[in-house]
Amino acid sequence: MLGAVQAQDYAGAKWAVAQRATGLADSHIEQAFATGAILRTHVLRPTWHFILPQDARWMLELTAPRIMQAMAYYNRQLELDAKLLRRSNAVLERTLRDGMQLTRTELSAALRRAGVRLATGQHVGNVLLQAELDRVIISGARRGKQFTYALFDERVPAAPPRDRDEALRDLTRRYFATRGPATVQDFAWWSGLAVADATRGVKIAARLLCGETHGGTTYWSARTGRASPRWRRVAHLLPNYDEYFVGFKDRSAFGERLLRALPHARVDALMGHMLAVDGQLVGAWRRTLGKTAEIELRPLVPLTAPERQVARRAAERFGEFLGLPVGVKLRGP
Repeated sequence: MLGAVQAQDYAGAKWAVAQRATGLADSHIEQAFATGAILRTHVLRPTWHFILPQDARWMLELTAPRIMQAMAYYNRQLELDAKLLRRSNAVLERTLRDGMQLTRTELSAALRRAGVRLATGQHVGNVLLQAELDRVIISGARRGKQFTYALFDERVPAAPPRDRDEALRDLTRRYFATRGPATVQDFAWWSGLAVADATRGVKIAARLLCGETHGGTTYWSARTGRASPRWRRVAHLLPNYDEYFVGFKDRSAFGERLLRALPHARVDALMGHMLAVDGQLVGAWRRTLGKTAEIELRPLVPLTAPERQVARRAAERFGEFLGLPVGVKLRGP
């Protein structure tokens, strides 16, 4: 279980989830989001993530304080003090009760009618972000292509507070089970926690983890007790902000092949729509959507015939995910 999937690119995040499951179509994920089986809120680092309802309370309890620390400076600059934020939370709670789900524009109007004057879109955004962190609001169903907000307690099941170490152990286990081998620094980056907390997480989850040291750096993975899966060639069309990028602080391992061919290439979390083959970044891809899905693959390094074949198959899988006929063009080396 991934725990959380970065999701400010909503369409890309749906595709990211589907590539890590079997038989999921875009319509399946859209339906899960509409019913609240998947939620979208600001958690971990201060950006949008998909999470499960049963994880929303404890993940926010664990990570929201750090996000609030990061937001405090900006709230001071915008003159959003504690009194105003308490007042805006109360207005949002009254406005959304009894199952109401409203857009950002509608909530902004409700705040204005209640006398909470917010001068700019940034003011509105910070007020809504604070309400998410305070567990007042969370994602509702989409209305057409617009996102809505709902009351947190109406979308998230009640649960007793978790002991902080228990929550930290669970988050640590999930991270290294789905992204390991990785370092403590990688975990701190992904979770938004301080390095000291990430280090403590590894310590209290130690019996669930195994570590290997290479070049003076320790890499942690979850203990599975299962045999390693049989290797097979595979390609992925990675969307913007895919967990393959944002799950790590050090991304050098999966950029080795690209950097050998293009020593000055950029390998960072902002890389979007990248083509990966056998775990290595090898190029980019783009899509044009209409009645069909036209996929253009752009390798930046030479690909073998079998690699080109699996890259084409990955593009076809994207068309299947969207439920559209697909055309594939393969450019480059």
